Amino acid sequence: MSSSIWHPFTQHGLNEPVPLVTHAKGALLHTADGRAVIDAISSWWVTTHGHCHPRIMAAIAEQTQKLDQLIFAGWTHEPAEEVAAGLRAIMPESLTRVFFSDSGSTSVEVALKMALGFWHWRGENRHRIVVMDHSYHGDTIGAMSVGARGVFNRPYDPLLFDVGRIPFPAAGAEQATLDALEALCRQPDTAALIVEPLVLGSGGMLIYGPETLKAMREICAKHGVLFIADEVMTGWGRTGTLTACEQAGVVPDILCLSKGLTGGSVPLAVTMASEPIFEAHHSTDRARMFFHSSSYTANPIACAAAAANLAIWREEPVLERVAALAERQVAWIEKLDRFCHFNNPRTLGTIAALDLKTSGETGYMSDLAPRLMAFFRERDVLLRPLGNTVYVMPPYCIADDELARVWDAIGEAVISF
Repeated sequence: MSSSIWHPFTQHGLNEPVPLVTHAKGALLHTADGRAVIDAISSWWVTTHGHCHPRIMAAIAEQTQKLDQLIFAGWTHEPAEEVAAGLRAIMPESLTRVFFSDSGSTSVEVALKMALGFWHWRGENRHRIVVMDHSYHGDTIGAMSVGARGVFNRPYDPLLFDVGRIPFPAAGAEQATLDALEALCRQPDTAALIVEPLVLGSGGMLIYGPETLKAMREICAKHGVLFIADEVMTGWGRTGTLTACEQAGVVPDILCLSKGLTGGSVPLAVTMASEPIFEAHHSTDRARMFFHSSSYTANPIACAAAAANLAIWREEPVLERVAALAERQVAWIEKLDRFCHFNNPRTLGTIAALDLKTSGETGYMSDLAPRLMAFFRERDVLLRPLGNTVYVMPPYCIADDELARVWDAIGEAVISF
């Protein structure tokens, strides 16, 4: 359709179709031309319980009649208080402080500023952030700085700050990662490590083991380096547990959450911090306050959605649904593996991924990706491959026949491409 909208991650010069979605329910998106499209990637990894979940929609509708927006600097409201209390109840006990923001990228910006502020107010000159190769933490300036450098951010290089880098802990090469981290943590200017726990999403659904995550946390603790867990994608059950850090028995100093925080319904994020992080900023000196906010920090309507999501997690068997979906994903990728040829089939919780064999470029800019997207779109399946990596990350409510259609389309693509 004709539009003046500039879409994200879209090259409009290619004139690719932009379907108009009119409504959604469960795992299905309904378009203006009458198609029912299976949302096999949870609309960019956000939708957990399904589109337009009744409990979340009801909470949003009710809140719109009470309080729509409130400045959060020096004021508060019931939905925010409920969300903060709910998070404290289910997240690690040492994460005592809840700071609201608007998106995954901003939750990372907040985490970086908290970490640097912590060292600044302690009078220690620690400013270096350590990151993992192939990582992605968002598209704002700080978040781009701690992500992989390349086509995503090449035009903005002059704005990005320097970081220390460790290699991705590929199977058999984990020790190299740990050695690199040890060397950087010994440097007196190292402030924090930020990681995507267990799986690097935009980097190609790259999976590493909990024992490596645990070892990285131990190295940071030994050297007094802050450990930031970016669980924007991995949180809320995606990896099989509430957070990915649970699988390693790891508690970060700072935790970033978004996407599934509201069940994927409306934008909201939090950065949870340990008490020492808060105390470093706590003072009678107004100059030591944490200088970060946005106009819509802790928006009451978004918080109402998050409170409803937390109630669903408390009162419904969400992890049972996650486990059931994880089993179905494993079964489908194993079935496909018996009949088709592709590389590196892998699963983690509700996430399944595989790499199509190609003689061309295999990175994000592979020309295979847009051809695959078009192929799946023609079959009423929303999949958005990362280069030659095809992954499935559906809402937990996806029906058996819907998931079968997704994997049938993938099988057809493996044969066709």
